Amino acid sequence: MIEIRLLKYVVAVNETKNFSRAAELLRIAQPSLSQQIAKLERELGLRLFFRTHSGITPTPEGMAFIEKAVRIIRLDEDLEREMKEHSQGIGQELSIGTTAITGGHVLPPLLQVFGKQFPRVRIRLVEASSEQLEDLTTKGEVDFSILSLPLKQPQLTYVPLLTEPLLLALPKKEQEWMSNIVLHWLSSNTELVDLAQVSHMPFVLLKEGFGFRETVLQICAENGFQPHIAFETSSIETAQALVAHGLGITVIPKMVAHHDEGSPRYIAIQSAPTRTLVFAYSKERYLCLTAQKFLETFSDKQGLKTTT
Repeated sequence: MIEIRLLKYVVAVNETKNFSRAAELLRIAQPSLSQQIAKLERELGLRLFFRTHSGITPTPEGMAFIEKAVRIIRLDEDLEREMKEHSQGIGQELSIGTTAITGGHVLPPLLQVFGKQFPRVRIRLVEASSEQLEDLTTKGEVDFSILSLPLKQPQLTYVPLLTEPLLLALPKKEQEWMSNIVLHWLSSNTELVDLAQVSHMPFVLLKEGFGFRETVLQICAENGFQPHIAFETSSIETAQALVAHGLGITVIPKMVAHHDEGSPRYIAIQSAPTRTLVFAYSKERYLCLTAQKFLETFSDKQGLKTTT
């Protein structure tokens, strides 16, 4: 029987592609790690890794071993966590993944309500791009994440949080690149526009890896064009600032719209696009009681159901 400890050793070597870094991660001596892996390979009668000057890569047999090892390690961790909760009750920590701006708008009121019900639970927030959050959530490194649909990882399921309209953001002042129709929108306080009429204008988008970028590209495609991308940023706030200073246009979720003098002009889009935010979590991992209580609180309040 192969010990869980050895499975973790193999997975760590695969993740780091280096015995020294894996040993450091596992907090054991590098010679001991190398010996343990070599011993396991002898017992299995096959090589798990190719060792070359350029690095370490798994053999085909090694990849098959690692895929199963990852599943076994997750089951072991989930079983231990679930049994502890049966004996000790609800845990004292909840990890939530979110993009920075969305989290800042959505989480505070939710955490305020949850904190009153479970004051002893410590919340750990993990901020990252949508792509990174899906990966972290799938691996169980966060209990759940606030993400927008569609989700790319098939291992994830979700509870709907909210659906909100998307708006076109334009500079308030006339710019050289603006067409006559856009100038008319600004001067006449137009409240509803056809997105196809800005197809030739410079767009400000989030960088690759952010789910909302894909949402905007999809909306543009549905309106018959591919946007000319003038600027890319990691922050929707930076995108809005660039627009406000006349450097392009963008599409934003309504919740992040500003209403001060230095903000862009916001106009509703004729096709009425929306985005749906969800609490996403892995359907292949044990969802801790703390996370279950968090989701139940808002599912019961809104009358929502889990969706696969």
